[in-house]
Amino acid sequence: MKFPKDYLDDLLVRMTYHSSAIENNTITLSETISILLHHTIPNKVSVREFYEVENHRMAFNFIVENTDRELSISLIHDVHSLLMDRIHHERGRFKTHENAIVGATFQTASAKETPLLIHQWVQNLTYQIEQAQTTSEIVKAVCYAHIQFERIHPYADGNGRTGRLIMMFLLLKNNILPFVIPKESKYEYIRFLEDQDVEGFSAFASSILEQESLRYEAFLNSKSE
Repeated sequence: MKFPKDYLDDLLVRMTYHSSAIENNTITLSETISILLHHTIPNKVSVREFYEVENHRMAFNFIVENTDRELSISLIHDVHSLLMDRIHHERGRFKTHENAIVGATFQTASAKETPLLIHQWVQNLTYQIEQAQTTSEIVKAVCYAHIQFERIHPYADGNGRTGRLIMMFLLLKNNILPFVIPKESKYEYIRFLEDQDVEGFSAFASSILEQESLRYEAFLNSKSE
């Protein structure tokens, strides 16, 4: 797929803003644009929130440049390491202590069992995508895998942002546009994870993908004019 620079800039801003906002980052959309596109730091932005936005740019660019790589634990660690740079000392490494999701009714995987579970997760997802016959089947496999990734919660911090960027990687790798989960849909999204609602999440993702396709075409048309 061809990605005009303006589209990639637009996707970077939207992906960064909404993914960060889902994790309670308070930087606004205009401030996100200022940081990512104009390399200007608004005065009131906290150091941690700035790094969350700036690091997301690095991880986003890494994915765009590495879609020729296969999905692996190493690649997932690389994405997490970029996202958590200057934020968490365990960046790029699986959690060493038990963790939990605030408000969740399920228990995340233990630190001890996480490496094996993620190894199996990579193998199972790779197989499901290889067996998929249609775009919708790939999207469903990616959505199912995202739910499982978040329930394992393999890192001490940054699981949501890592998981959403890995979804982007998987879709791009299979010549499918990525989708941006809007912050306004945060609680609907969390409910999909909580209920392991693969069908609901897949339908939600497909609906967003339809809108993304129109946006992508608009940028392509602008490029050709």
